[in-house]
Amino acid sequence: MKKLVLIALALITLQATAQERKDRQKMDKKERAERMSKYTPEEIAEIQTKQMTLQLDLSEAQQKQIMAINVENAKSRKAMMEKRKEAMDNGERKEPTKEERLQMKNAMLDRQIAIKKQMKDILNKEQYEKWEAMAKEKMKKGRHQKKQMMHKK
Repeated sequence: MKKLVLIALALITLQATAQERKDRQKMDKKERAERMSKYTPEEIAEIQTKQMTLQLDLSEAQQKQIMAINVENAKSRKAMMEKRKEAMDNGERKEPTKEERLQMKNAMLDRQIAIKKQMKDILNKEQYEKWEAMAKEKMKKGRHQKKQMMHKK
């Protein structure tokens, strides 16, 4: 009987801990999004460019070119984020149709291809390989987080 009570107590404790972690991760994501929304696209691009400079040892000319790309990307991301937020505030948020999802996916892939081409033109071979490895790691991390969110629902 004591063992049964201990096992039940352990399961309840484990469930409470998992629930707390889930809530904390949800808050972290919201807080991060809120903090990032306070920055201008130029500020976000500057931070990204400086991080890339540290990681890839970029020259001044490369920094300027990459800064332009990052500003453009940050502006488009900010516009999409505001559009989504506005739709949610107005209660217009609905599940996209199959065609809309296909169109969004194609647009995203086109942007990724264009960025990859631009980076290949700007970076030398060694830097480009390192940048690709960083991008793959970022994608892997994003997929992992997305899977975790899907399992939690």
